[in-house]
Amino acid sequence: MGELDGRRIVLGITGGIAAYKAIEVCRRLTDAGAYVSPVMTKGALRFVGKSTFDALGSEKTQVSLWDEEHAIPHTRLGQGADLIIVCPATARLISDYRNGRSGDLLTATLLATRAQVMICPAMHAEMWEQVSVIENVSALRDRGVQIVGPVEGKLAGGDSGLGRLAEPEDVVDSVLKLLGKSGKHQPGDLAGLTVLVTAGGTREPIGPVRYIGNRSSGKQGHALASEAALRGAKVVCITTETETAPDELGVEVIGVATAQEMHDSVMENASKVDWIFMSAAVADFRPKKVASQKIKKEEGIPEILLEPTVDILKALDKAKKRNQLIIGFAAETKNLVENASKKLESKNLDFIVANDVSAPGVGFGYDTNSVSIIDRNGASTEISLCDKREIARNIVDIVSKSWSMQGTDPKI
Repeated sequence: MGELDGRRIVLGITGGIAAYKAIEVCRRLTDAGAYVSPVMTKGALRFVGKSTFDALGSEKTQVSLWDEEHAIPHTRLGQGADLIIVCPATARLISDYRNGRSGDLLTATLLATRAQVMICPAMHAEMWEQVSVIENVSALRDRGVQIVGPVEGKLAGGDSGLGRLAEPEDVVDSVLKLLGKSGKHQPGDLAGLTVLVTAGGTREPIGPVRYIGNRSSGKQGHALASEAALRGAKVVCITTETETAPDELGVEVIGVATAQEMHDSVMENASKVDWIFMSAAVADFRPKKVASQKIKKEEGIPEILLEPTVDILKALDKAKKRNQLIIGFAAETKNLVENASKKLESKNLDFIVANDVSAPGVGFGYDTNSVSIIDRNGASTEISLCDKREIARNIVDIVSKSWSMQGTDPKI
């Protein structure tokens, strides 16, 4: 496992001769386990090729607000990031960022994030010494932006002085100190908690070949497991999608297939945990009889009788321990809040997270989601369409606040 496993980093590359060094930064970050999303300015393309970052990054390099499938790429990148690095950062980029100007995908992403930002300046010494540049850098530093470099050394055109981009290993070392598992800024507000998360869609066998299932990818549940682990919790993730399950430090992954298997694993672990996120799409029905052999077309249309699956939320309510929080999920196609509120009450949940899976970009298979988070008092928080990692952050924030208010903060 790498020091940056589970971390999502946007690497911005601007148009300076030092842009070639960003190639090594990208490679080192991915080697450390980070998911790196390269974003280049048009100026950067004059110095290094887009295809290089396509090969080294974790996803296709983005250059324009208009060249990716997602309708709002700057919010997808900004909201989903744990860190945005601009390496190298030109005087123009620094000025634009300081003054809130959004002229391209990179500056728009910088303005659309709440994540930590790291700026790695690179320019001639005379430019670095300009009062306007000094003021811009000072203002960004005062806002909490991490400034790495520049350093003394050889510059373009045979010059020498203060303005050279920090070496790639020093840039990555700064990232490790900020985000790495041993870094001083490692989130830890959930330290001492044990969290259980279910994810994916169960598959109820019709026979040895076919099954009844649903379109759940497990992405939202996995994002929740990652978020809790990165914030210091010990996490048990019970999932039907083990190949894409999170592998961050502190996550125990348990693979299951059917509703009964998920029930058994959940109940085996429920008494050991503080929070339970039931985000899996568990089948409501299963075939009453499972064929021992493949059902052939020549045998005609089979009659498949269904029976209810085990109700995991009901079982959890009966076994619920004092101060434990149970968070249910509801995928709806109409009357979202009304139907979710009924489930919240009937299952005696502390929270329910509901989404309208018929809406564009929401729910099954997408990297984005839009949810309503409803508590047992009926208060609702609406989270508009954004990356599922950002959804996970919001859910965990709300649950954590409730946990602290009832006097069960693990740090108290």
